[in-house]
Amino acid sequence: MFIQTEATPNPATLKFLPGRDVLVGEPRDFRDHEAARISPLASALFSVDGVTGVFLGSDFVSVTKDEAIDWAHIKPAILGAVMEHFMSGKPILAEGAASEPVDTSDEFFETEDAETVEVIKELLATRVRPAVAMDGGDITFKGYKEGTVFLHMQGACSGCPSSTATLKSGIENLLRHFVPGVEQVQQI
Repeated sequence: MFIQTEATPNPATLKFLPGRDVLVGEPRDFRDHEAARISPLASALFSVDGVTGVFLGSDFVSVTKDEAIDWAHIKPAILGAVMEHFMSGKPILAEGAASEPVDTSDEFFETEDAETVEVIKELLATRVRPAVAMDGGDITFKGYKEGTVFLHMQGACSGCPSSTATLKSGIENLLRHFVPGVEQVQQI
């Protein structure tokens, strides 16, 4: 098995491409070992000293490390954990975890803005999320209030030095162009 690695705009995150599907459906972001318990792959990656985040995308795994640790020291262990997982045939998510619906209960917007929110979500799904996934991350909609779109950055995007530029120059300009009423974008 050959696993490619790619740098991301976030120097603390590398993207690992195993050459096969990783997670069908919505991506999953794990920020600690406890949250990763529902994924044998994420749990194995968190057992590598220095790993602080695991993001599972459709065909990639992004791993974030502690800034004090050098990639040269932990990359072989991460590659080993990814290879071992895929060779074992274990599922990516534990039984039952895969069927959990994506939680949208923390989304906030006024009922009269529902149509605007649908347009925003569609643009994020078709134009933004595929581009951000190429950098090993994801962006999810959290809310819309008084012209401000609130988004959550995950994976390589979380804590990335260039994420502010991505939000302001890219996503904000796109949404302001296509969605009347959108004035700004904020990360939460």
